[in-house]
Amino acid sequence: MSSLHRHNPADLSPPTGFSHAVTATGSRIVFLAGQTSLDRDGKVTGGTLPEQFENALGNLLTALRHAGGSPADLARVTVYATDVADYRRHAHELGRIWHRLAGRDYPAMAVIGAVRLWDEQALVELDGFAVLD
Repeated sequence: MSSLHRHNPADLSPPTGFSHAVTATGSRIVFLAGQTSLDRDGKVTGGTLPEQFENALGNLLTALRHAGGSPADLARVTVYATDVADYRRHAHELGRIWHRLAGRDYPAMAVIGAVRLWDEQALVELDGFAVLD
């Protein structure tokens, strides 16, 4: 059985929406490709960052479930945002979307500013990896 342990030392700033470190034991690692807000037809959907974040996270979780995992198996997620200030402005709303779709077990995470993503209309992309039994 896969086991993730989240480590949030008291001598570091309290984490909000992420864990400082995650240790994992398990026998399979699932590497998740970057997911944007593409629909089944390959079109970017959603005009706002929260809409696109929800779709991109949903796509990431769909890929993870197809590989046999669940949101609790996520060890690391990287978010690429074309406007980090906009991401920060929507942080509470994005947190609510994360809770609804992925729960409250946070992986180690980072948000990285990107000039643009592969699809010009994409505002956000998520990739990561999970550890499964």
